[in-house]
Amino acid sequence: MTCYETLFVVKPTLTDEETAAQIAKIKEIVTNNGGELLATDDMGMRKLAYQVEKNNRGYYTVLFYKAEGTLIKELERLLKINEDVIKFLTVKYVKQKELAQFNKLVDAANKKTEQAPEATPAAEAESTQA
Repeated sequence: MTCYETLFVVKPTLTDEETAAQIAKIKEIVTNNGGELLATDDMGMRKLAYQVEKNNRGYYTVLFYKAEGTLIKELERLLKINEDVIKFLTVKYVKQKELAQFNKLVDAANKKTEQAPEATPAAEAESTQA
């Protein structure tokens, strides 16, 4: 199995519950198609470098996982037809230096999750409103 990282951006117009449901749906696609989800990094709402589908912002999420190549084809097909996902990118890690960096990223994402387990889209929205 090969190591992959998929970054996707969800529309900013979704509610916190809808955003969380989209993220869960994409994670489920990875696990149901034989992928091993290693870490998730919810980066939160960020400004886009340029306007995409009339959106200036988006909710960024990165998935780190191990999978076969066939999963990537199916995942990207489903991301393309998902109207709530405005951008996505998948990176494949093959070389030793790349794999070392991949492991660092996975460890950092897991530490970030352990430190702030309440850092969900709903919790982030509440903290910004307060």
